[in-house]
Amino acid sequence: MLENETPSVETLSVDEETISAEVTKDEDLQAEVDKLKDQLLRTMAELDNYRKRAEREREEMAKFAITGFARDLLTVPDNLRRALESVPIDHEKPEELLKTLLEGVEITEKELLAAFKKHGIEKIEPLGKPFDHHLHQAMFELDDPDQPAGTVVHVLQSGYSLNGRLLRPALVGVAK
Repeated sequence: MLENETPSVETLSVDEETISAEVTKDEDLQAEVDKLKDQLLRTMAELDNYRKRAEREREEMAKFAITGFARDLLTVPDNLRRALESVPIDHEKPEELLKTLLEGVEITEKELLAAFKKHGIEKIEPLGKPFDHHLHQAMFELDDPDQPAGTVVHVLQSGYSLNGRLLRPALVGVAK
C-alpha cells in the first residue's frame, strides 16, 4: 500500500477476524485460569483437612501410646493387693507367713521387671562398676579399701533407661 491510499474493506475484515480470534483466545485463557484457580483452592482445602486430621491422629497417638505398657502393668497392683489381703491378722507361724509374703512380692517384682523389659525399660545395675555421671547420681562417698576409688559400692535407688535413654539415674554411694 502506498502512503496516501486508504485501507480496503478486505483489510478491515481481516483485522476483525484477528480481533475475534484474540477475544476467543482471551476467553479460553480466562476459562483455563478459572479452572486452575478452582483446582488450587480445592487442593489447598484438601491439604488443610489433611493437616488437621494428621494433628488429631498425632494427639490421639500421644495420648494412648502407652496403652500396651499400662495394660502389662495392671497385674502388678492386683498381685500386691492379693499379697496384702492374704496376710491374716493373727497367724500361728509368722515366720512361714513372712516367707510366703516375701516370695509373693519377689514374684511380683520379677513380673514388673519383665513388663518393663518387654517395653524397653531396663534396670541399671551399677554395683561394683565405675561411677558414670551419665547413669549414676552420687549421694555420698564411703571408705572401702577393697574397691578402687570411683567404684559404686552402694545402691540407694535403682536407675532405669528406656531404649538406651536414661529415665532415672541410679542413686549410689561411691568408694573414696
